[in-house]
Amino acid sequence: MEALDVLADFPAIPAGWAYLDTAATAQKPRPVLDAISRAYGETYATVHRGVYQRSADMTLAYEAARKRVARFIGAQPDECVFVRGATEAINLVAQCWAGKQLKAGDRILLSTLEHHSNIVPWQMIAKKVGAEIDVVPLTSDGKIDVDAMANMLTNKHKLVGLAHVSNVLGSVLEVKQAVGLAKLFGAKVLLDGCQAVPRMPVDVRKIGCDFYVFSGHKLYGPTGIGVLWGRAELLDAMPPYQGGGSMIDRVTFEKTTYAPPPGRFEAGTPHIVGVVGLHAAIDYVEGIGLERIHAHETALVAATRERLGQINSVRLFGPADAAGIVSFGVEGVHPHDVATILDEGQVAIRAGHHCAQPLMDTLGVPATARASFGVYNSLADVEALAAGVERVTRIFG
Repeated sequence: MEALDVLADFPAIPAGWAYLDTAATAQKPRPVLDAISRAYGETYATVHRGVYQRSADMTLAYEAARKRVARFIGAQPDECVFVRGATEAINLVAQCWAGKQLKAGDRILLSTLEHHSNIVPWQMIAKKVGAEIDVVPLTSDGKIDVDAMANMLTNKHKLVGLAHVSNVLGSVLEVKQAVGLAKLFGAKVLLDGCQAVPRMPVDVRKIGCDFYVFSGHKLYGPTGIGVLWGRAELLDAMPPYQGGGSMIDRVTFEKTTYAPPPGRFEAGTPHIVGVVGLHAAIDYVEGIGLERIHAHETALVAATRERLGQINSVRLFGPADAAGIVSFGVEGVHPHDVATILDEGQVAIRAGHHCAQPLMDTLGVPATARASFGVYNSLADVEALAAGVERVTRIFG
């Protein structure tokens, strides 16, 4: 498949700069920037409240974006809740579903490689209701061990929360197999799709999960906007997350009744322009084709692992078939020093624990260096990375 050549769509990436931190946040293509600019500069108004024409038009645009999100992940619009990001989405499910459904003695199943946002909310709820958390180990190459998961599951497990794609290792979960196992024991499944939706097609119905979350800014869209997808019957049974405007049916001082989902979970004035920008971002990635994006990033990962693997002092983490992400270490050099030297050569990577400290503990390191790819990257960026790492080894050698 022909490599992508869309760098010209990204005005914030100057010539000669290798941006390899897409797993943290993606750069924005011109269509997204234009949509945001138009929304603020030409068509801006509030939604759901105004009876004047521009407000009505913006409301139509806002709800059109919800329909676009639904098509993007194989869902229905009324199952798609706009939130600030995946972190808020997970907290919403933890508070409004798990907080009401779980009781003392129930169990939650997570994995070793989860982002803190898919650990801490469950710890908070577990402490509150008296539930316990179990942790699925990893295979030798850094994937969630689904066979071990099968042996760990019991009828006491009510919620399974797993990353579709690891933000550190790029390892891809066998989602249908994992969801199928959880369903055998009656557990609900939440998937963290932040690193999946920018890189591969996702159909929540085919996957069979109960909740799916992702953030807009990793999908080439704006910050401050994300999506919670939940099965309609689950959302309908959940109480509101926050109180205020827009999420109500009728308010009196004696009693308040609430709007049906998704409005029930969207208190206050929403991030209107963020929603418009997310719509444009989805149009952009689907215009390229998620299969093409996945193939492009897979080729870059393979080239990176081959090139870095030729450097004796480099340790590669994660599986060879990682999706868009390569974590590595240089012997005797802290990842922060690696990243600083790479930055001097105009190569931008992430260094640290990547909000996955339990995974770092399992890997036996305090941090890793992480290169993560997007549609705008090329083999030239891979070579710039490798040349920078070779310079690191010379400086510290």
